Amino acid sequence: MDYSHLITIEPDKRSGQPCIRGLRMTVQDVLEYLASGMSVDEILTDFPDLTDEDIRACLAFAADRERRLRVIPLK
Repeated sequence: MDYSHLITIEPDKRSGQPCIRGLRMTVQDVLEYLASGMSVDEILTDFPDLTDEDIRACLAFAADRERRLRVIPLK
């Protein structure tokens, strides 16, 4: 998924955390809601500015960051 048009990073908004479409809702917020057991429908009901595509973009963004995380073993 190309989330580049949905996930924005602005230094003056939420301390530069990745946000959804320039809103003050961060990727971390959405991931924490999902991790706490909220369903996508519950999140969308509580935050009507968000879309299903926004939620998928957060998951794709997190997956990409995880894929880039590498541990270099010490010798």
